[in-house]
Amino acid sequence: MTRLGLANGPNLGRLGQREPALYGTATLAEIEAAAVEWGRERGVAIEAFQANGEGALIDFFEAGVGRLDGAVLNPGALAHYGWALRDCIAALPYPVVEVHLTNVFQREPFRHRMVLAAATVGQITGLGAIGYQLALEALYARLQGGAWASQAGQNLQGGGQP
Repeated sequence: MTRLGLANGPNLGRLGQREPALYGTATLAEIEAAAVEWGRERGVAIEAFQANGEGALIDFFEAGVGRLDGAVLNPGALAHYGWALRDCIAALPYPVVEVHLTNVFQREPFRHRMVLAAATVGQITGLGAIGYQLALEALYARLQGGAWASQAGQNLQGGGQP
């Protein structure tokens, strides 16, 4: 059975209450339940985790070695300054897809620097809560050897550069 982690960083435990005009009304519990249901339909186990501290997220990812096949991460603000988390992700033997509810590139300039991006296999930003499902789908396809895995570095027409 495929096992995927679903990790969320600082302040994401308050989704649905925290700035709903910006982050939407879906709670983290609802997002996690949707992910578990997505996994159940595919025979994939989802292990959800949320922490406000960088060290706890690192502990989660390191504990996943040998147990998880991949992970989806919404690092929250750690995306912009979480160098230790970046180093952890870079050293993992499994892929991580980064997801953000908002389009960080349409927000304050300090959010445009994404220190985790080079260590993740991909990012989904700005699509709201559905971004989690899209990240899970993409990660699962990669793990199954689907088109994303075989076409890394190519555009959708194949053969070209991105």
